Formats: sequence, structure tokens, C-alpha cells
Amino acid sequence: MPKHSKRFRALIQQAPTGPLSLDEAVAALKKFGTTKFDQTVEVSTNLGIDPRQSDQNVRGSVALPHGIGKSVRVAVFAQGDNAEKAREAGADIVGAEDLAAQIKGGTMDFDVALATPDVMGIVGPLGRVLGPRGLMPSPRSGTVTTDIASAVREFKAGKIEFRNDKGGNVAAPVGKLSFDELRLIENIQAFLNHLKTVKPAAAKGLYVRSVTISATMSPGIRVVA
Repeated sequence: MPKHSKRFRALIQQAPTGPLSLDEAVAALKKFGTTKFDQTVEVSTNLGIDPRQSDQNVRGSVALPHGIGKSVRVAVFAQGDNAEKAREAGADIVGAEDLAAQIKGGTMDFDVALATPDVMGIVGPLGRVLGPRGLMPSPRSGTVTTDIASAVREFKAGKIEFRNDKGGNVAAPVGKLSFDELRLIENIQAFLNHLKTVKPAAAKGLYVRSVTISATMSPGIRVVA
């Protein structure tokens, strides 16, 4: 058995076996901060939705109070005054047809893509490329907007996007393991609170079925939903 597998099995044995309060779960997670790099903390949820039904899919974005602890590269599809506003707000890449051509050529050196409504005719054909990577701008996630300057500043400051997968799960980064416990708790709570506000009207029964937090090199720790 590979050395790293033995180490991970040992970590799993150290993990709590039952669900904990959020405060307890974060305290337990912090004990796994023994790597040389700063691990990313992620929240994973299983939702009571049917992903096969379009009216039950969950997608959105939320600004975390303490950011995610990393530099976010923002690309913006805009032209004219909107392009200049995006640059002034700190966008890393700004363009329209030229940016679309770069993406078609395989260059996607960014973490978030934003767009103004007037250029969606340019952005639309990129869905097959950007969609599978979770980078396609969408009004539902707040990445298609007329207030492009505010959107750029929010995403540069740590606003995150999320969407469910085919199993009805939603996962999102919520910070770094080096964050103190209070900052992690507040980020996680902000994400969970917002997730509850976007419950599809067509979804019936228990909405948030389970919540688990983990770090890059840690086992998952269940949280009382």
C-alpha cells in the first residue's frame, strides 16, 4: 500500500464518527493542519432535490465575509464603457470577441468569468467549453450583470459560485485551514444560510440532508445540518 494511503487511513481513524455542531467540527478540522501547504477548506452538502428536473437545480453565488484566502483571477466579457469599468474595478482579463477567440483556442487563465447582458451573444457559443468547467456566466449565479464593476470587486474579494452536481450535491470552498476558527465558522455559516435561500420551490421534503466539512488532506467531518 502506498505511503500516502497509509497516512490518510490513519487520519480517517482520528476523525469524529458522528455529526458535530459547527463549532466542534471546525475545531476538529483544525487539528488536521499538519501539512507544509495551506489546505483549502470545503463544505459539501447533499440536497433533497431531483437534479434531473430543471426546476430543481440549485445554482448561485455568495460573498463570504472573510473571502477564501486566495487570489481570484476574474475575466470579464464587456465592451465600451463597461470594459473600462471592469478594468478600473480590478478585472484581470477584459475583452469581447478577442476574449472569446482566446477561450476557443484553449486559453482559460481565470477562475471566474463575468459578462454584461449586451455581449451574451458572444458568450453564448462558449457554453460547451465554459459550462463543463463551471465558468459559464449566468444571471442566476450573479455572473451576468449590468453592474459589472461591483461584480468584479465582489468576486475579487472572495465571492464564490456554486451549483449542484448530478447527485444533488453542492460543494464550495470556504477558506483556508490557516483561518482562525471564527472566520471559518462565519464563512461556512454564510454559505449554508445562503444555500437555504435558493431552495427550489419544486423541491419537497427535507432540503439540506447532510453537511460535511473537510480540508485538502483531511477526512470529512459531518456537521449537524
